[in-house]
Amino acid sequence: MLAPVAPRVRLRPTMLSDLDFVVSVEHDPRNLPFITPWERTQHEGAVRFPDFRHFIVESGGAYERSGFVILQGCRNPHGSVELKRIVLQDKGRGVGRACVRQLKAMAFGDLRAHRFWLDVKSLNARALGLYASEGFVEEGRLRESVRVRLGGVDGYDTLIVMSMLDREYQARLGLGCEAGAEIA
Repeated sequence: MLAPVAPRVRLRPTMLSDLDFVVSVEHDPRNLPFITPWERTQHEGAVRFPDFRHFIVESGGAYERSGFVILQGCRNPHGSVELKRIVLQDKGRGVGRACVRQLKAMAFGDLRAHRFWLDVKSLNARALGLYASEGFVEEGRLRESVRVRLGGVDGYDTLIVMSMLDREYQARLGLGCEAGAEIA
């Protein structure tokens, strides 16, 4: 059996003209259970403020816009960079995995991070599986720390904090577990 072909994915810096798209993807009902949406002005700040990297995800043969990602802590003096947000339109096509690999390469290469971390809602099983398979390690849980509304019912969900250290990333590179990155 042949290995699946990785999708063509690239990241390009978000422009202010992309923010209507960003807000629409964030407010898509398929994404809302897994994120806490931002106001447009918060995205504008992330595009402009140097501690953030805000990217449009482009995928497919024509590199159509398919989502966005945000890194935070890009100037953190402790070398701790956060994957603040990854929101995609289409699921199950390998775009998320390709993005995570490119973001790891950026965090540990370009940004010289010591630690690359994220938090993810416990109800987001797909993302949890992806991050674990990409080498992120669970550090802890913030029990019932975020409000959620599912099926018309208000409640709380737990955030799971996960990270990868630079030496763990280097070990994965040595084992051939990381792919190259394409960042526009």
